[in-house]
Amino acid sequence: MTSFAPKHFTVWSEIPAADYERALAFYEMVFKTKLNRQTDGPNPWADFPTHDPKTGVSGHVYPGKPPSRGAGPTIHLAVPDSVEETMARVKEAGGEVVSDIISIPAGQFAYCLDSEGNSIGLFSYSV
Repeated sequence: MTSFAPKHFTVWSEIPAADYERALAFYEMVFKTKLNRQTDGPNPWADFPTHDPKTGVSGHVYPGKPPSRGAGPTIHLAVPDSVEETMARVKEAGGEVVSDIISIPAGQFAYCLDSEGNSIGLFSYSV
């Protein structure tokens, strides 16, 4: 059997938000960015910007029901500055930091809950 090994195994992520506007404000403040609001489908959604929209791996926030607090999968997102600075903005924006910073060979990250209770990781690559 041939082993399936694509360039990017994760191709998209979706983050449900009970309070869509609150979630958008949370992600824009925490990650110092403007999400791209979309209304071309049956429901509104807002995607995370990437350097190259054709090849960048992204995801979006949409109005939906999150799993119970911290029970769903964890999506790790790249931070715009240090993990420490981003952790402080998580708290300011109404989220919760649930771990200390964890170092791994590829970089470092911390587990958090967003404003809706979704599990997210704040990730910074080693330089």
